[in-house]
Amino acid sequence: MAVTDADVRHIAALARLGVADERLPSLVGELNHILEHMAVLQQVVTANVDAAAAVGSLAMPLREDAGPQLPLARARDSFAPATKDGFLLVPRLATHTALGTSSVDDADAGTEDLE
Repeated sequence: MAVTDADVRHIAALARLGVADERLPSLVGELNHILEHMAVLQQVVTANVDAAAAVGSLAMPLREDAGPQLPLARARDSFAPATKDGFLLVPRLATHTALGTSSVDDADAGTEDLE
């Protein structure tokens, strides 16, 4: 499977990254080299190889999550003026608003007063 220019542009758009036209051929080449290397690695026979150490039942046990909650150094209202259902409400980032979120979304999230 080879990566095309269209694939790289699509992935960049999903990640909201700009890719300069002069950089595109080198990115396609690098990604295709990575895929070629992965194809070589898939051919390695690992049937007789022991599993990695400390995986599964040998892994370090998790501690019990118990005990009292530590008190905050400052009152919650001093740094979180709005809460809803126990969650802190924060204003939307300007970059998110610019990407087409509507004021209806803001109202549903309860952040209209924070912007």
